[in-house]
Amino acid sequence: MRILHTMLRVGDLEKSLDFYTQVLGMRLLRRHDYPEGKFTLAFVGYADEGSSAVIELTYNYGVEKYELGNAFGHIALAVPDAAAACATIRQRGGKVVREAGPMKHGSTIIAFVEDPDGYRIELIQDKP
Repeated sequence: MRILHTMLRVGDLEKSLDFYTQVLGMRLLRRHDYPEGKFTLAFVGYADEGSSAVIELTYNYGVEKYELGNAFGHIALAVPDAAAACATIRQRGGKVVREAGPMKHGSTIIAFVEDPDGYRIELIQDKP
């Protein structure tokens, strides 16, 4: 078994695709409209689905906002330099909600950014 994808419901698919592709640098791997079901699925990631877990963005026609709830935590991405990644994300119009620095009670360097729907993405700096 392996993890295939994580699904996120989004209120504005184009805005979300822009964030994941232009701000975080992922690729749009595939997109399909289901007009009879009134939804669109778009899959984004850094590598093909056959070799890497990806994110499925689900847009349900007419739904502009979701309650995020308190059970979901975040998606984590490995980055070579968390501070540099924050600077790039900010420059591309992304929202940094926790600057790069050591995690509480530890030494791992982390940061958090937020997508257009409020989902958190943790940036974890690779250890040298």
